[in-house]
Amino acid sequence: MNADDSNVLARARAATRLPAQDLDRARRFYSEQLGLEPVDERPGGLLYRCGGVDFALFQSAGASPGTFTQMGWEVDDIETAVAALKRRGVVFEEVDLPGLRTRAGIAEIDGNYPSKGARGERGAWFRDSEGNMLGIGQPVV
Repeated sequence: MNADDSNVLARARAATRLPAQDLDRARRFYSEQLGLEPVDERPGGLLYRCGGVDFALFQSAGASPGTFTQMGWEVDDIETAVAALKRRGVVFEEVDLPGLRTRAGIAEIDGNYPSKGARGERGAWFRDSEGNMLGIGQPVV
């Protein structure tokens, strides 16, 4: 292995692609509920940019939505973000699992974000119009 090969992905920008059975419905959700507009559009796909990072929605006839978080955003104040998204019609998941329980849509998660000096994270999850699981998180320092 070439020494430069060991961190080839660490130097690359990560990209997220989410399937959409109905691209028009997905566009409306991302616009009306999340306040996002595409920065580029191609037949069968929409490109969005958040905080300098891109993600794409693509027309898919067969891909199923995921059961775990497929994309998320880091926020400074999760209560404010959850309240703003709820006002836009976003419905947050309520979770009640061993070690993970939401209260008013927000979970306390110990141990996340150790590289940022955080002792944990506060997280909340919702689904887009296509059933993809999306999340927001706030590091707890």
